[in-house]
Amino acid sequence: MSLDDYRQLTFERREHGVLLITIDRPDKYNAADEEMHGELARVWRDVDADPDVRVAVITGAGKAFSAGGDLAMVERIAGDYDRVQHMLREMSEMVYNVIGCDKPIISAINGVAVGAGVVVALLADVAIAAEDAKLGDGHVKLGVAAGDHAAIIWPLLAGMAKARYYLLTGEMITGAEAERLGMVAKALPRDQVLDEALRVADVLATGSQQAIRLTKRTLNNWLRSAGPTFDQSAAYEMLTFMGPDVVEGYTALREKRAPRFPSAAD
Repeated sequence: MSLDDYRQLTFERREHGVLLITIDRPDKYNAADEEMHGELARVWRDVDADPDVRVAVITGAGKAFSAGGDLAMVERIAGDYDRVQHMLREMSEMVYNVIGCDKPIISAINGVAVGAGVVVALLADVAIAAEDAKLGDGHVKLGVAAGDHAAIIWPLLAGMAKARYYLLTGEMITGAEAERLGMVAKALPRDQVLDEALRVADVLATGSQQAIRLTKRTLNNWLRSAGPTFDQSAAYEMLTFMGPDVVEGYTALREKRAPRFPSAAD
């Protein structure tokens, strides 16, 4: 694994084969541009292939885990067929690479997690969140269908009623509420999140590696069985990136006002 190939993720190798991965764009609240999106998609293949890594812990630099997709990236993608096609492929790689990585992944959700950030945060094998962290899938507020990870994991974690509510409204939830719903394993005061994630990582890194990895592989068959649902949701998200609502969505965000979506016009 060549860590030198990454520019927006930083790495720290710790004892017992624990690899700490930090999403490192704090001046932008770790929002994902095209480069970071690609790194978050491929890093799990590299983690899986690295014989010196037993467990990966991922967190965000500064106050955020990841504030979702960089708005400038959204503007570049909207209406551009080639970019949309590339994003569809990369989005699928991100989800399936997290699911397919045999090594356990722990997310230390130290702050806001939306977009690509919440994909990794909630698909991780163990998610530990700050009580005051904000998590959510705001695709509908941007004017695009909820793709990424939402259809594959929210109903399984929160139940269909809650998944429908939060994905259709785009409302955010706190880490404390996410724990109550069963979407994260633990919610703790913010200053305890990373320490607890690293403690759990040490437990996993010093346990039976074959037993832990095969247990993870078995449990993730629940996610693999939902693969066709995810594939459809991802395609629908990219389809709506070719429509007019997303243009109004990102324009409204730029202008800090409520969107007036063409599809909802009287």
